[in-house]
Amino acid sequence: MNLKNILLSLSLCLAAPAFADGIAAVKSFNENTQSFAGDFKQTIKNAKKTTTSQGTFAVLRPGFFKWTYQKPDEQLIVGDGNSVWLYDKELAQVTQRKQQAVLGASPAAILSDKAALESNFTLKNDGEKNGMAYVVALPKTADGEYKQIRFGFNADNILQHMQLDDSFGNHTDIVFSNVKNNPNLPKKEFQFTPPDGVDVVREEE
Repeated sequence: MNLKNILLSLSLCLAAPAFADGIAAVKSFNENTQSFAGDFKQTIKNAKKTTTSQGTFAVLRPGFFKWTYQKPDEQLIVGDGNSVWLYDKELAQVTQRKQQAVLGASPAAILSDKAALESNFTLKNDGEKNGMAYVVALPKTADGEYKQIRFGFNADNILQHMQLDDSFGNHTDIVFSNVKNNPNLPKKEFQFTPPDGVDVVREEE
């Protein structure tokens, strides 16, 4: 190869964009993240309507999470390691269910359990967009609630985006912002006591 061809090959290599490895981002995220917290904006679309909500979240691995919906309606979802609590302030109602029965291979389980994603899904790289590396998670069994889940990570391997397509025809888009990796989150922050005067429904399964 003459000098001209060598220089041309080198210039093409330098100009080529770096390959976005979403699978590597997932592995780094799982290996290095014990806790994370921030804000979220969630949009759910189906054939009939689109709903948008926003709030804050916190996750402590393994098994603890808190999602606080602030707009348009105030709701709180807490996983304390044993139970999942759903508090609807407007309805003045709390629902308690066993955490293991509720989560399965859900996004909450995936985010709060490092092993859940690769145990229940096959991962495939899905390129790069807006500076984020994407990976698609496809369920290993056909009877799951989700057809696929897509994750987007920034250059620091911090989760910024989730997209979920479920078996009911819903598309959920969650954008995370102001995310802090490995903040100090005491377990007591994930304890929940039903407020006085609310109805409490306890479901065994």
